[in-house]
Amino acid sequence: MAAICCNVVRHRSSYRVALIEVYSGAAFAWAEAACFLLRLIGRPYALALHGGNLPAFAERWPGRVRRLMKSAAIVASPSSYLSEAVKRWRNDVIILPNAIQVDAYRFRLRHRADPRLIWLRAFHEIYDPVTAVKAFYRVRQSHQGATLRMVGPDKADGSLQRTRSTIDELGLGSCVEIIPGVPKSRVPEVLDSADIFLNTSKIDNTPVTIIEALATGLPVVTTRVGGIEHLLTHGRHGLLCDPEQPDLLAREIERLLSEPDLCKTLSLEGRALVEHWDWREVLPIWSSLLGGVARSHDIGVSSSAAERSGLQ
Repeated sequence: MAAICCNVVRHRSSYRVALIEVYSGAAFAWAEAACFLLRLIGRPYALALHGGNLPAFAERWPGRVRRLMKSAAIVASPSSYLSEAVKRWRNDVIILPNAIQVDAYRFRLRHRADPRLIWLRAFHEIYDPVTAVKAFYRVRQSHQGATLRMVGPDKADGSLQRTRSTIDELGLGSCVEIIPGVPKSRVPEVLDSADIFLNTSKIDNTPVTIIEALATGLPVVTTRVGGIEHLLTHGRHGLLCDPEQPDLLAREIERLLSEPDLCKTLSLEGRALVEHWDWREVLPIWSSLLGGVARSHDIGVSSSAAERSGLQ
């Protein structure tokens, strides 16, 4: 937190408006501290809401969330899921998607799906990697050639160990590969190696990993938690089911494997969806919004200075 606060003050002459990302938990305090300092030094700021647990945090700490929301020049969210969580304090939240550089992801139309699955999240309880293994085990019963790659950093809450133990207990050691994270530059290549993207999170907002999977043409099977249901239409952009239900996830995977037309639809429609979330479309909107905040602030400062000098 000290480094964030130092940067806010140290670099104050290099920016006219700040953009603060807001998450729940301890990270919320970082946003509060940064915004407090910005007010002290007279810099306007915008808030960008993130994190699937922010609605629950807002219910627990309504006073803190209200103060922060009301203090910002503008508030943006990547989904209506988060905007709903703060609408009692801000009914003007701007919906702007999590953007990616779409052309960095090679699109490969999946006319049909082979049972090559990929799971790409952090090994943490909220992303429920154990359920991914259990769902894969059920698919493996009828598709002996099925494979699962699990890619992500270890968040050291015991999830990685539980995942490995489940793999061993189910006898899947030869067909499940665990990769402890890859550089961002390798994500398109890793996604391209699979035919089905599996997401098992219990809490989520608008996961960039799902957006990246859609960009490559991967059909997505995911839990319908948080903002995901606002992001994807079931049967058109992905297949959605309840969290912590490996049987239901396996059933949707089986649908993809047995219905080539469905597989092709999800592949095409998923890519079409994310075309609108390219930085070339989203960045100009951000630039316009933040530029407007800076200009309004400058006008306000000039007016106040003129009033003080007796010119108005």
